[in-house]
Amino acid sequence: MAGAQIPDAFNHEPKGISNRMSSKFRNSIPSQHFPAEKGRYVVYVNYCCPWCHRVLIAHALKGLEHIVELVEVDSRTSAHGWWFSGRRGPDRDPVYGVKYIKELYLKADPQYAGRVTLPLLWDKKHETIANNESGDIVRMFLEGFDEHLPPAEREVTKGSASYVPRHILPEIDALNAWVYDHVNNGVYKTGFATNQASYDDHVQKLFQALDRLEYHLSQPGHSPYLFGDRITEADIRLFPTIVRFDVAYYSLFKCNLKMIRYEYPHLHAWLRRLYWSVDPQTAGGVFRSTTSFDEIKRGYSSVVAGNGLIPAGPYPSIMPL
Repeated sequence: MAGAQIPDAFNHEPKGISNRMSSKFRNSIPSQHFPAEKGRYVVYVNYCCPWCHRVLIAHALKGLEHIVELVEVDSRTSAHGWWFSGRRGPDRDPVYGVKYIKELYLKADPQYAGRVTLPLLWDKKHETIANNESGDIVRMFLEGFDEHLPPAEREVTKGSASYVPRHILPEIDALNAWVYDHVNNGVYKTGFATNQASYDDHVQKLFQALDRLEYHLSQPGHSPYLFGDRITEADIRLFPTIVRFDVAYYSLFKCNLKMIRYEYPHLHAWLRRLYWSVDPQTAGGVFRSTTSFDEIKRGYSSVVAGNGLIPAGPYPSIMPL
């Protein structure tokens, strides 16, 4: 499944079409300028944001909590963007004491005039942004810091059990790109459409993509996970969108032709297995521990048109196995 990659922040083109703006900071770790040093980097995340969620999952699966510091940014305003309110996370950045993430962007580039987005991977040594593209950060977390982990936990030694197994990596990359365009971004193209024709077009394409994923998971060799019996990066990148679908996108983004729990049995089984599993593949249950339905509902209710009330349902937020 091939597809064009669309980066993280939206702008609106004529005729109601939502497009994503490219991430500016795309450095690789490890590299000559950005080696994979323990304690050098900080990743800033928010628990509502699906792009942050994939990073949270990768960080937790690999056990990087003592290698890359993780800081929660718990609030966002239309005037100033992401900021530290202290409601859940710290009330100031623990590194520099600033209140707003935009201050870090300006510290990295005083002339920066682009979107202030999360996740954000910060380099404390050079005092700059190493990367702010979620897909890049996920891949770097999955294998870029392996030198600090026991040999058995390094991707190069795990063979087919790797989250990025080399023998199917081209297929994973192709599926990731297709999912990014049609599903991860598909819900945003639908939710932020600015006219009826654009909405009608995007909502149909979104559910065609979900239909295709449902078929994919029904085929031999593609269950219980997207590439068989092992969790891969593809599962990590799809999960944040699907776990938000019924509780947020269905109602708040008007992605309401079908619900995952009722009309997509294979996707629903895939979702529940990832969420509820506590086996070693999920590092004891990180898909569940990194998911906050309260933050998801609160966050999306604050950015869509309406009165900001948080929806009560659906109940439960996720069905049992």
